[in-house]
Amino acid sequence: MTTSVANKKMSVKSQTIGALAALVSAVILPQMIHAIGAAAGLGTSLGEMLLPMHLPIILAGLLAGPFAAGTAGFLSPLISFALTGMPTTAMLPFMVIELAMYGICSGLLKNTEFPDILKVLAVQISGRVFRAAAILIGFYGMGSVVKPEIILTSVRVGIIGIILQLVIIPLSVHALKNADNE
Repeated sequence: MTTSVANKKMSVKSQTIGALAALVSAVILPQMIHAIGAAAGLGTSLGEMLLPMHLPIILAGLLAGPFAAGTAGFLSPLISFALTGMPTTAMLPFMVIELAMYGICSGLLKNTEFPDILKVLAVQISGRVFRAAAILIGFYGMGSVVKPEIILTSVRVGIIGIILQLVIIPLSVHALKNADNE
């Protein structure tokens, strides 16, 4: 009984560390990308292309589970906004929903037998569906200034980031799981 309690505490500890790592990464990584974009004269467009907040949240879900990653996904845009003003006020609620869903959905797929690349693809689709629904509800039901055209535009602009996620996340999960087994 003592062993199972210790394992449960370790699991909670691991989830907490995973959530904090994802949260910090999802706040710092975009700042690094935006700094590079600013230095290259691209402004914030590099961040819109590479989607740096998404990567640590999806990765956290596949490693730490839905609660840890969902929490990190929910909080990271709020903390980033409080510290940096990004994302913009207009986009903040939609990014909170999208990133929280990435975390929850990837966490729910954590222990499934699907290949990691399919898990990431399913998570990308589900997060964007929730974001699209929120944007449509916001625009048509609540008078949001964010227009529905942004739904497809963000996918088109972010295709490089989407592809990078499909490559980097499965490789990272594999490497981290192998390192844990050694």
